[in-house]
Amino acid sequence: MPTSQATDNPVKPVNLKMREDTRALIDRAAQIKGRSRTEFMIEASRRAAEDAILDQTVISVDADTYARFVAMLDAPPQSNDKLRRTMQTKAPWEPQ
Repeated sequence: MPTSQATDNPVKPVNLKMREDTRALIDRAAQIKGRSRTEFMIEASRRAAEDAILDQTVISVDADTYARFVAMLDAPPQSNDKLRRTMQTKAPWEPQ
């Protein structure tokens, strides 16, 4: 007998307390997106959770690769005239 998604991944309620102005803002945004408040909040929360987890990603490398990486960081910078000119150029919003 096949299992249903409902039994494999049950939905459980979450209760939140929030200020009325925050709730109104969420409701307005949900309406703009054509979603219910619940759908909007779940989507936004899930995206924020994924971003937080992705920000914590660790990249593992072998000892030789790590040693080469550290050597590049410790090496004096190479001359780069284009970068030097870019860094010395005033930003468009700064007075000339």
